[in-house]
Amino acid sequence: MFDRLEDLVLRYEEIMNQLSEPDVANDTNRFRRLMKEQSDLTPIVEAFKEYKQAKQSIEDSLAMLDEETDEEMRELAKEELNTARSDEARLEERLKILLLPKDPNDDKNVIVEIRAGAGGDEAALFAAEIYRMYVHYAESQRWKIETMEVEEIGIGGMKSVNFMVTGQGAYSRLKYESGVHRVQRVPETESQGRIHTSTITVAVMPEAEEVDVQIDEKDIRIDVMRASGNGGQCVNTTDSAVRLTHYPTGIVIYSQTEKSQLQNKEKAFALLRAKLYDLELQKQQDAESEARRSQIGTGDRSEKIRTYNFPQGRVTDHRINLTLYKLDKIMNGDIQEILDACIAADQSAKLAKMNEQG
Repeated sequence: MFDRLEDLVLRYEEIMNQLSEPDVANDTNRFRRLMKEQSDLTPIVEAFKEYKQAKQSIEDSLAMLDEETDEEMRELAKEELNTARSDEARLEERLKILLLPKDPNDDKNVIVEIRAGAGGDEAALFAAEIYRMYVHYAESQRWKIETMEVEEIGIGGMKSVNFMVTGQGAYSRLKYESGVHRVQRVPETESQGRIHTSTITVAVMPEAEEVDVQIDEKDIRIDVMRASGNGGQCVNTTDSAVRLTHYPTGIVIYSQTEKSQLQNKEKAFALLRAKLYDLELQKQQDAESEARRSQIGTGDRSEKIRTYNFPQGRVTDHRINLTLYKLDKIMNGDIQEILDACIAADQSAKLAKMNEQG
């Protein structure tokens, strides 16, 4: 591990030298690539520098204990030694985490798909609430939200909604949200006061560029039509809605959120690319070992990951055995504590796997 860290420090210094060259800014792609690599290496290099300082402090404190006879100075050296050893252990663990293989999709924007499952109208209402939860969370992170496709029901619920989240690190955090979300509460339409259980599914897909997914024109049928449902003066009077049918997979995308047919077509293709890319990712994960698939964030989409219990005001994440009694805040977008716990559990599982492999 430490040989690799020394190599990374040398690479970091090399990048810094290249960035200081006067002509580097003229080559935009090279400049962007170097800046990205520098940004990725900075936390590793800084942590390694702190680690070396802690190691040096340990050596200095031990030398002082060997040479010093004054009891007060010896006590001071012991305190410094304990602090340095604690720092060394903490930084070594941090370095191991920083050196874990990075998910190549972590820096990508995401497309999130929410679908109502079991529970009829109640599931659709909950789907709309979870959609708003993610919107509030994205706003707190200063990320941009763009609705791509939505099927609403008359009472304020959503049978399905697809939306894009654009922002730094969006996939690295939201990828842990994929799976079945279960709600337990008394619906407003329930006269007997009985608690009902409903479910929705959430799929978080990295945005796919055209280079990530090649779509053959022969595999696609494009239909244009008038938008349906609520709309402005021109939404329902022009052929602005677009439906894409992908023959090999049977995926059908319908986009009508924009007034322009061109914009709806762009959104539909972006959603199709994400779905096809996600299918490939799922195939790769299915081909890997059970140990890999059992880690947080790579589980089966049919897995029940979380329960929102309204009578008790609690949210339980079943993958990491985390229960929080702040349902109102979570439904208002305060999900960082859950995401942090998922990230920590995922890193721990990967570290344990790495240690097993020696």
